[in-house]
Amino acid sequence: MPVQAVLLTLPGRGKERFAQAYWRGVAWILGLRLRVIGQLTTARPALFVSNHCSWVDVIALGAVLPGCFIAKGDVAHWPVINLVAKLGRTVFVTRNRATVAHEQHDLENRLAQGDNIILFPEGTTSDGNRVLPFASAFLAVAFGEAKPAVQPVTIVYDQLDGLPVSVEDMPEIAWYADMELAPHFLKLARRNSFRATVLLGPAVPPGTHANRKILSAALEQEISANAALLRQGRLPD
Repeated sequence: MPVQAVLLTLPGRGKERFAQAYWRGVAWILGLRLRVIGQLTTARPALFVSNHCSWVDVIALGAVLPGCFIAKGDVAHWPVINLVAKLGRTVFVTRNRATVAHEQHDLENRLAQGDNIILFPEGTTSDGNRVLPFASAFLAVAFGEAKPAVQPVTIVYDQLDGLPVSVEDMPEIAWYADMELAPHFLKLARRNSFRATVLLGPAVPPGTHANRKILSAALEQEISANAALLRQGRLPD
């Protein structure tokens, strides 16, 4: 935390690289192994769009993707976690009509400054066995002045203690509905290891889709199909 606090005051991308190194360390401590398929876009700024099923997603994707997360405003008030999130330059949004314009402006400023953004357009976590419908409002930032490339990212947890993850196993990894964080963390921490496969799809150049609804539908279809294949132990063609 002190190192990142210093890096935040300095120019350059040291704060971004250090955040990735931090999350890789957390993953190693938890026994989270990462398998990355595909290539990160070299375009900047980039908007990474991913499915979402667990608090573990932040660790896995934070270790892989060079970007800032978007999180719900409640996270800004969680003890300890809020400090980690702020040091990681997380953008907090409330989805309140009164503040949406200001929050949209903040996101566009981040992109204009060259920051990448990591977005979960489902708006909440799933049970890990499906991808929930995307809210197209989240994709409005893709049509701002910064004109970011949009890269679809699919994350699936496919191994638990070296064995394939079954539907019955998923509640140990997926964190959703009214699950409490501390008991969920402690149960998962008892496991020796688990694996997340992160699939990086081809980036979508600016201007490819006419509007956010069309873009959202295309991303949802691609990520949902990729997640289904990965859960079956298969890779997209």
